[in-house]
Amino acid sequence: MSKKLSKKAQAKLALADEMPEEELKSKSEVKREMYQLQDFAQDLVNMSKHQRSKLPLSEDLKYAMVVADKIANKHEAMRRHIRHIAKILLETDLAPINQALDVMANKHQQESSKHTRLEELRESLMAQDNSLIENLLTENATMERQKLRQLVRQASKEYKAEKPAKYYGELFQYLKAHIQF
Repeated sequence: MSKKLSKKAQAKLALADEMPEEELKSKSEVKREMYQLQDFAQDLVNMSKHQRSKLPLSEDLKYAMVVADKIANKHEAMRRHIRHIAKILLETDLAPINQALDVMANKHQQESSKHTRLEELRESLMAQDNSLIENLLTENATMERQKLRQLVRQASKEYKAEKPAKYYGELFQYLKAHIQF
C-alpha cells in the first residue's frame, strides 16, 4: 500500500533530485584531514619568525603564530593552540602558503637553474653575432653596450687562445648582476 506524499515532501524530493550529491566524508576521513592540518600547523609553528614572515598568512594566523611563540614551553597549551591554528587553516586557502613554502624549499634548485641559464647565455653571446647582444640590451636597460661588447670580445679571445678565463668570469658576473629571470 503506497501513501501519497504531501506537497511539502514532494517539493523536498524535487529539490533533492535537482541538487548534486555532495561528497559525504566519513568521520575517520574528517579526522585524518584534521590531523594533517594539525601537522601542517605544527610545521608552521616550528618555523623561525623570519621564515614565517615570508609566508602570506592572514591576520588571524599571524596573531596565532605570535601566541604560539609565547606559549612554546607549555606543552598542553601548545597542543590546544595547534588545534586552534588547524581550525583557522581549515577556513583558509592553503594554496598561496604552500606555494611560498615550495619556493623556500627549492631556493637552491632555482639558483642552480638561474646559473645554468646564465652560462648558456654567455656561451651563446660568445658564439653569435651582435644581434643577440642588441636583443639583450633592449630587454635590459641597465646594461651598458660598450662594456658588454668589450667583455664578450675579450672572453671570446681568451676562449680561442685557451688562456685563463678572467674575462669569461667577468662576463658571467656582469650578466648575473644585470639580468633577472
